[in-house]
Amino acid sequence: MSKEPDVDPIRKERERAWIGDAVLGLFARKWILNTYDKMDSDLFAGLTSNQFLSSFGNPTSVEARIGEIYESSGLDEAFLYLERELIPLFLKQQKNKGRL
Repeated sequence: MSKEPDVDPIRKERERAWIGDAVLGLFARKWILNTYDKMDSDLFAGLTSNQFLSSFGNPTSVEARIGEIYESSGLDEAFLYLERELIPLFLKQQKNKGRL
């Protein structure tokens, strides 16, 4: 019986973050279209930027968490997490910047 090789935790986090980044991108596009009824690349860039994500911790770790939720619970749960955790602060920041 062979033991599965240990996976580098940094690599594992980056792989989850890569998936989480894609989920975040899809969420951001859908949320912007549903909320503002238009495509808005500035809002998209703001919501998905490392600068914004750093409000919640290391951006790679934040994206990895999104990826974990997606992999364990699916897209709907990942979207609910993003709506609940990221959107309130994003809206507050956008309002403070006079963009909303």
